[in-house]
Order: sequence, then structure tokens, then C-alpha cells
Amino acid sequence: MTLSARGLVCDYGPTRALDRVDLDASGGSILAVFGPNGAGKTTLLRALSGERRPDAGEVTLNGAAVSGSDPAWRARVGLVSHRTGLYRKLTVGENLAFFGALHGINRDRQMAVQALDEVGAADLADIPVEKLSRGQRQRAALARSLLHDPDVLFLDEPFTGLDPGGASTLEAMLQVRREAATVVVLVTHDLERGLKLADRALVLRRGRRVLDTECSGREAEDLLPFFTAGGNRVE
Repeated sequence: MTLSARGLVCDYGPTRALDRVDLDASGGSILAVFGPNGAGKTTLLRALSGERRPDAGEVTLNGAAVSGSDPAWRARVGLVSHRTGLYRKLTVGENLAFFGALHGINRDRQMAVQALDEVGAADLADIPVEKLSRGQRQRAALARSLLHDPDVLFLDEPFTGLDPGGASTLEAMLQVRREAATVVVLVTHDLERGLKLADRALVLRRGRRVLDTECSGREAEDLLPFFTAGGNRVE
């Protein structure tokens, strides 16, 4: 399974957030997306997932065009963004049952517990979201993204708010997803962790792809020049 983008352009008024970006992300591997603030990383995930329609370019899965307006595509995607997407007054279990039903999954408590188990948070099921810490909410959001066993998983700074135990659990979950041939696209500001977890690295700067390379043998210091004006080439 291969998720591809060709010539993606996204504009916000006069600002070009993505400027003809190409990429390929394969099942059974993790693509890490890096870049300075304002590089277009979140916009890229939104365009790939279908949350935001690109102004130009195309996103395909195995060569077939996909669109956020297509329910069949949305059913294959899991997304964790800066917003958890959880209802604060509901318990975590109630949230997962609700979102599971949207994906046609039976309202079964065991389903919610299984998803929470995968992110090490089964003890959160009966707690209202508004009473959770930032890290606990992040775990609940991760569980929500896994409910329907997505073919493609988009993660925007998923380690935010997680303690070391939560970060280790997330790393283990990503390894499981890699082994299950899930396409994983991970945005992170943590160069060392991203290079350790991922198979390929993509660096964006000012909306443009300036590096696309295998992670093996790469150190964080190797990527830093591409965050500055001097890093203009694509490898």
C-alpha cells in the first residue's frame, strides 16, 4: 500500500503554506515529517488526510485518487491533530463508543478498552475528558484514532504532553502498526526520536520539500542545515 502526493499546493490568502510538495509513504514503514515552525507540516497532514482540500495537486492511495469528501477514504484514515476532538463532558469510554459508532463499530465497551489498552490507558475509560491531564487526553485521542484499525495513520506531534512511559507506549504502538503494514505519517519536532522511529524523513521549509531521505545512518545534526535558508536542495 502506498500513499502518494504530487504537486500539493495549499494557500491561505496570500500565504502559500504548501508549494508543489511531492511524497510517497508506504505501508509497513513510517514517514517522519520535520521542519521549522510555519514550514507547512500541519497543512500537509490536513491535505493528505482530506481534512483540507488542496488548491492544486493530488493525493492517491495505490494510484487511485482520494478525497476528504469520500466517506470510504475517511473510514480508512486515523488522525491525531493538535485538537483531541474529544467531548469534554463525556467519559473517555463514552467518547470512544460514540466515535466507534460513526465508523460502524458496535457500541461495545470492550472495543473501547482494547483501543485504550493499545496506548496504555485502559484505566481512563470511566473518567470524564475534562478531568484528564494533557498527557491523558493525548492518550485518549490516540485511542480514538485506532478504533477502526485504519489503513493510514496521521500523527501531528503525538508525543506532546506524554510522560516517558506514555512516550514509550506510543513508540511500541507505532512499531505494531508498522508490522501491520499501516501507512504512518508522523509530524514531530523531535529530530532524534523521529529519526529513530521512522524509515524515511521529509523536511519542509517555507512550504517546500527540501529533503526526502532514508533515516538509516542519519543523525539529527544532518538535518539541521535544511531548516535554514542554505538548505535548498532536495536529496
